[in-house]
Amino acid sequence: MNLTIFFAIIAGVGVIWFIVSGMMMVNELMKRGEKINFVFINAMFPVYAHQYKKITLEETSRVGHLFYHWVIAINIALVFAVAAIISKVI
Repeated sequence: MNLTIFFAIIAGVGVIWFIVSGMMMVNELMKRGEKINFVFINAMFPVYAHQYKKITLEETSRVGHLFYHWVIAINIALVFAVAAIISKVI
């Protein structure tokens, strides 16, 4: 398998992981009674992630695990997307 395709697949998995963890955070916020704007949900993911972080930090004195999943997933997607682009150029 071509290295570019391999990196692109990992980046795609990272994007899917990012979306799923973001939706799980939104679900947790809805359970806690927070208002969610579904029209602009993609643009509001960072706001909801920080709301989730703040709420879980207040409740348990620790940041919720979904926040870390969300951050790690988007960073993996970014790194491997850049790696795929670089491997295609070289």
